[in-house]
Amino acid sequence: MQLHANAAVSLIKRRQMVRRVLEEGFTVAEAARAAEISSKTCGKWVSRYRELGECGLLDRSSAPRTVANRTCERRIGAIAALRRLRFTGPEIAETLQMPLSTVSGILTRIGLGRLGRLGLEPAQRYERARPGELIHIDVKKLGRIARPGHRVLGGQSARARAGYHRQADSLGWEFVHVAIDDCTRLAYVEVLNDERPATAIAFLRRAIAFYRRHGILVERLITDNGNAYRSAAHAIACRALGIRHLRTRPYRPQTNGKAERFIRTMLGGWAYGALYRNSTERAVALDGWLDYYNHHRRHAALGHKPPISRLIERNNLLGTYT
Repeated sequence: MQLHANAAVSLIKRRQMVRRVLEEGFTVAEAARAAEISSKTCGKWVSRYRELGECGLLDRSSAPRTVANRTCERRIGAIAALRRLRFTGPEIAETLQMPLSTVSGILTRIGLGRLGRLGLEPAQRYERARPGELIHIDVKKLGRIARPGHRVLGGQSARARAGYHRQADSLGWEFVHVAIDDCTRLAYVEVLNDERPATAIAFLRRAIAFYRRHGILVERLITDNGNAYRSAAHAIACRALGIRHLRTRPYRPQTNGKAERFIRTMLGGWAYGALYRNSTERAVALDGWLDYYNHHRRHAALGHKPPISRLIERNNLLGTYT
């Protein structure tokens, strides 16, 4: 907006300067002094006005009309073809004997800058319109903390991670059960001792009660194909609760992507985001982090608002979070 305002002011000043020369009898030097610019610049605008009229007083692009060393279309086509064969940027640059910076710029410009999903089917994103229409549930296994200050980072070497898993096997595991509403991203989490059917069912009941306190009536549930969720007891519990249970396609964790993404955020912000003396201290810290996530953390998919804001917008029956 400020840019457009400055352009309008400049146009008015140029029009006044040109009028002084062509209509009021000012010399180019006199009009230039009045406008506080050089005589050469004043003469340029007067010449453009005589040639093009009002259009001559508009700013022109400073970009060159032609670029002597612009990459030809055949070479760009070759870069795109190699990219679709899953060549990396350095490999393309080496094959075509081109600078890597040029190849990277062309790949970005033609929309092939990211190799990750190239050649795969496009991601199908969705979002439910009503709170409670669908909740995602998943479980993340965490090793118990072995010593004060111990934590595990995702960037560790394979040997370090292997040592961590051997240590966790000896100390036992904790199972973080998570539930997240598809529409609002409002999350509920508990740290439990296992992921057996009875434990999963009890967590589901408490999650439903949590959402009910926020005025959300759970209609559907989606989980992976873990043993607890394929059990007859879990199916009976869902029917008794009046919830339709959906399961992800085998080997397609992205079907439950909102839970998977929430787990990544949770691990970075809570599980691995601080030093804990023991597992109990880590579990106690969960409530504070979860309150921050639900009420304060800005969510990119929600217009950079926290989940509670989306809930207020979509649901007038908001309860009290406890």
